[in-house]
Amino acid sequence: SRAHCDMLMRQKIISKKVGQAILQGLGQIEKEMDQGLFVFKEEYEDIHMNVEARLYELIGDNAGYLHTARSRNDQVVTDFKLWIRDHINLLNNQIKKLGITLLNHCENNLYTWIPGYTHFQPAQPISFAHHLMAYVEMLIRDQSRFIDCQQRLNECPLGAAALAGTSFPIDRYYTARVLGFQKPTANSIDTVSDRDFVLDFLASASILAMHLSRLAEEIVLWSTPQFGFITLSDSFSTGSSIMPQKRNPDAAELIRGKTSRSATSFSSLIMLMKALPLAYAKDLQEDKHYVFETYDTLNLCLMAMIGMLESMTVNKSAMGKATDIGFITATDLADKITQNLKLPFRQSYHLVGQLVKLAKSKKKKLQNLSLKELKSVHAALTKKDLDALTIDYSINSRQSYGGTAPICIKKSINEAYKKFNGKK
Repeated sequence: SRAHCDMLMRQKIISKKVGQAILQGLGQIEKEMDQGLFVFKEEYEDIHMNVEARLYELIGDNAGYLHTARSRNDQVVTDFKLWIRDHINLLNNQIKKLGITLLNHCENNLYTWIPGYTHFQPAQPISFAHHLMAYVEMLIRDQSRFIDCQQRLNECPLGAAALAGTSFPIDRYYTARVLGFQKPTANSIDTVSDRDFVLDFLASASILAMHLSRLAEEIVLWSTPQFGFITLSDSFSTGSSIMPQKRNPDAAELIRGKTSRSATSFSSLIMLMKALPLAYAKDLQEDKHYVFETYDTLNLCLMAMIGMLESMTVNKSAMGKATDIGFITATDLADKITQNLKLPFRQSYHLVGQLVKLAKSKKKKLQNLSLKELKSVHAALTKKDLDALTIDYSINSRQSYGGTAPICIKKSINEAYKKFNGKK
């Protein structure tokens, strides 16, 4: 309202005397709202009319000039864009804090080995840091999605009026600049009926919530006695009401559960929009609670996840023991045979499959097969080939870009710090 009033004065649509009175009245209303003294009256249908009525009480008929060349339609969408723009900054600060919390764990666990899973079956050994870096990458994408959303919504709706613009000689570029937008919106009909920026926000929020949910699920699994990979602090777990030995990962479970709220908000708004004719319709009033609830829920989940990870204990020995299962370095042996014997990988793959079958029948580990047993599968195999079966060899050898070797992870960590603008 102040930006609009300033513009009306600059364009000589209202006098400076009237404009100054309006600005003084708006200042008084703001003070009353900040102090909780503003009285909302039900006879006025919304906040806009309440503010206007109070302005009349404070400065008289001059209050009527404020609504020159604008509508509640363009005013409310401007307010909403400003709110979402500001709260994207708050969410991105939380995403950055969570990312750096994960990066601290990564630096402390470069040489902590765990099984990597596909189909939730032990597949290949990896560094725990490498596993956590997958979530760091997700958060980097989440941050970039919110930034993209912020850039797309950074066009000012003020001055589109009800739907057709105005006959007054307004300067929309001025109000856009004063309110921190890059430029005014280009089509007045689209301006008052557009909620793509809300859908953008809710879509980005839904994807972030889904990422938090995936991490929360892993925390639930890792904290079970069967895994024992981590221990959660008492601040983020609770006891059972009947079983004294249990600690339940409540914070992680609540994060996992609350994801449905963000996804539901997005789907609800897109259903609201799907058959809405141009231009403004009262249906669009329903957009607010989806956004406000999603922000509140997501901010709470981010804070809980940050606190949970900051206070989490990593049980390195349990992780290391878990790598001693399921012929987890069999792929490394196939790679080694391919290199040493100059065989096609698929042939090496089948040879190792036979060795695994033989080891199972003998109830042995692959590295404990005798030379005779190796040569029964292929005459050129030697005990030296079995060096590839150690966990250290497996992880340190995987130095392709984005691989699990610590030398690669260190580079990824440094790059991630830069993307989060963290100090390193």
